[in-house]
Amino acid sequence: MIAETPKPPYYAVIFTSTRTEVVENYKEMNEAIEEAVKDADGFLGVEACREEVGISVSYWKDLESIRKWKNNPLHSLAKEKGKSAWFATFKTRIAKVEMDYDFL
Repeated sequence: MIAETPKPPYYAVIFTSTRTEVVENYKEMNEAIEEAVKDADGFLGVEACREEVGISVSYWKDLESIRKWKNNPLHSLAKEKGKSAWFATFKTRIAKVEMDYDFL
């Protein structure tokens, strides 16, 4: 689903990854993160897909909201497990969205 975002400016956190073969607890943690982030201050929405490379783009009101989520205990736990077991490679990028539009 395409996230409904407000009029810019706002921020996008782009997380790209490739997976290892480890699947233990991945689905459960992913579901817990999806539920927890909905209540995070400044969270605007998320779009994600996974094939060979996974891409998740979350949208945020401001940089302070991103910093708070980065330090969320559940998110910190997921990052550690991701580094040690679930992701072979990953990168996080943060971008300021200055314009958005649709073609419809």
